[in-house]
Amino acid sequence: MTAKKEPAEKSAKPAKYLEIMGLHVHYGNIHALRGVDLAVGRGEIVCVVGVNGAGKSTLMWAIAGVLPVTEGSVLLNGVPLVRPAGRAVRPHEIVNLGISLVPERRRLFSPLTVKENLIMGSIRRTDREGIAADLERCFSLYPVLKERLAQRAGTLSGGEQQMLAISRALMSRPSILLLDEPSLGLAPLVVESLFETILKIREEGVTVLLVEQNAFQALDISDRGYILQTGQIVESAPSIELIENPLVRKAYLA
Repeated sequence: MTAKKEPAEKSAKPAKYLEIMGLHVHYGNIHALRGVDLAVGRGEIVCVVGVNGAGKSTLMWAIAGVLPVTEGSVLLNGVPLVRPAGRAVRPHEIVNLGISLVPERRRLFSPLTVKENLIMGSIRRTDREGIAADLERCFSLYPVLKERLAQRAGTLSGGEQQMLAISRALMSRPSILLLDEPSLGLAPLVVESLFETILKIREEGVTVLLVEQNAFQALDISDRGYILQTGQIVESAPSIELIENPLVRKAYLA
């Protein structure tokens, strides 16, 4: 079990930094999200747990501005990310506001090298010294990436690709990191290391919203958790309460 750390700014009720209210998303006739309410406080790790098809990835893509929102609102520090009639702020604008997504299955630029992928993460930045410093920050988290700088991303192992995907997202210097199923397809030892790194990222001041099928480990490192079922939040509580909830244990932790 990963050792859980306290949030950077401990508070019984953290101020809402990312706030989602009444969020609805459709894929044609499919009603994928049905009035989702969710909040993330600055400095928290918050996880969303659910089975395949629950709507976890849809939620992340909607926050990132990739999917149009039918109804509802997404606020970042009070700034709306969904405009009237559901027209979302464009994804690159959301990155500029401080939200960066690590998508499910990584979605790296496979033909490009590790270095080129990292630079792509900082493409909207012009502060060369800051970019150089953030490259070193990524190498301190994942030293193997420095050894693989000239290697094509598509030839890395699954674990190395996940390291690169997270590092690429960090190169935009986000205030909130969205992690979509980061443990998917990884070996247990790699997963353990991954969750330890998420804690380190939070210690550096980055707020984390994590969606995972690996419910136990996600809840173990999180401050609070939400259970998403068929597009709706059916339970939310501090993570320790969800871990100890018999119904949650039976459905998601067995």
